[in-house]
Amino acid sequence: MEKERQLLVIFPHPDDEAFGVSGTIALHVQNGTPVTYACLTLGEMGRNMGNPPFATRESLPKIRKTELQNAANVLGISDLRMMGFRDKTIEFEDENKLIEMVSALIKEVNPSLIISFYPGYSVHPDHDATGAAVVAAVGMLPENQRPKLHCVAFSKNCEAEIGEPDIVNNVTTVAEIKVNAIKAHLSQTQLMAADMLDKLNENDPEIITRWLYERFWAYRFE
Repeated sequence: MEKERQLLVIFPHPDDEAFGVSGTIALHVQNGTPVTYACLTLGEMGRNMGNPPFATRESLPKIRKTELQNAANVLGISDLRMMGFRDKTIEFEDENKLIEMVSALIKEVNPSLIISFYPGYSVHPDHDATGAAVVAAVGMLPENQRPKLHCVAFSKNCEAEIGEPDIVNNVTTVAEIKVNAIKAHLSQTQLMAADMLDKLNENDPEIITRWLYERFWAYRFE
């Protein structure tokens, strides 16, 4: 994996980074690339409260904030930004406000690579709205000043409409880090992480393909 000057990851929810890109983040950290992770919300509207429940609607934001910090520590992310937006409202935020926020981040950290969601192909409205703001902010830059933009897509129709992924990162060497990053989001992933670990230990081919090969589409501006 090529060493980047700076990686900027922008997602709306705690645990977005863990499921789709934590292996890639870990590889970049091991390669000496500084990583800034801007998480727009604290996921306070998440439906899971632990199993058995250990959170309430009132305590969940604080718990998820701690889980996010723990996941960042697992991944070696030293620059974690919590942007203060409210969960499940990103799609209703003023579009220009979101674009200005992303533009300010880009200007400050000067990334050579940005990772976010592919708008229209990432299932959740908050995902799509975040990705759209990132695409718009990067697209406003002169072409020769744009960082690379690698997008995560996982809707059922994504490959039929936008083609095969451009980048597939084999993260087998950091599988334990990825599992631990997912486990850090305990309120949301408790049963899933245990099942994932069991299947990885059994060398289940489906789970290996799903979790240990992280896929990205290089966004191409018209």
